Amino acid sequence: MGDYVQTGCLILGILCFFYYFIIVTYAGITADFAWIWAAAGIVFLGIRGLLVSLAFYSEETLLWAEAVCAVCMAAGFAAGILMGSRIVHAMAAKPQRGLDYVIVLGAQVRGSVPSRALKKRLDCAAWYALENPDTILILSGGKGSGEDISEALCMHRYLTGKGIPAECLVMEARSASTWENLKFSSELLDPAEKKVGILSNNFHIYRALRIAKKAGYRNASGIPAPSDPVMQLHYVVREMFAVMSGIIRRQI
Repeated sequence: MGDYVQTGCLILGILCFFYYFIIVTYAGITADFAWIWAAAGIVFLGIRGLLVSLAFYSEETLLWAEAVCAVCMAAGFAAGILMGSRIVHAMAAKPQRGLDYVIVLGAQVRGSVPSRALKKRLDCAAWYALENPDTILILSGGKGSGEDISEALCMHRYLTGKGIPAECLVMEARSASTWENLKFSSELLDPAEKKVGILSNNFHIYRALRIAKKAGYRNASGIPAPSDPVMQLHYVVREMFAVMSGIIRRQI
């Protein structure tokens, strides 16, 4: 077992550091939650180093340590696969036609320009609005650090520039989190009766729908926008932690 556990830790550690390098090269050193990959690499390589050092002291202790590591790693991967499968399943949701409202969740604005993630959401929102002209879009997002205007205003400008009529757009410019997006947006509609779409990048749909249910939405469905393929694995892993955090805080 020892060779397999030690080799597995070595490979996983190298892969984690390699993906961390890809993320910071592609998205910058400040990429949200990127540090988790470097931390994981340190943990895996640290475990391997510990197992190698134990081999010089006691074979029995080494076997016990390897068994514990193998069980913990298997449990962790099983939990990750279970949670990840739910996130991935929600990513493939088919948008319902003719919804009463679609809440477009905000994302980072760089000055007054939408980030890549937000632009993908807005392109999807524009497509849906053109296909369903009777649907009202609620643009939800306040003004955060480093943003010259609110996310809602940025979205409004982008969509009207794409030819979406202003009368189809409603701005909610107070929220600073997904929970607030959905809570404040619910004040603009009847969440128990209206058919509502939640539009976000695909990896975010599972958590957003769980929050929507907690916030009183009874007829909510997901509208997944594309996300960056280079960052897709990172986003899914980040969502796993976000879902667990939401469960702990009883927001999901």
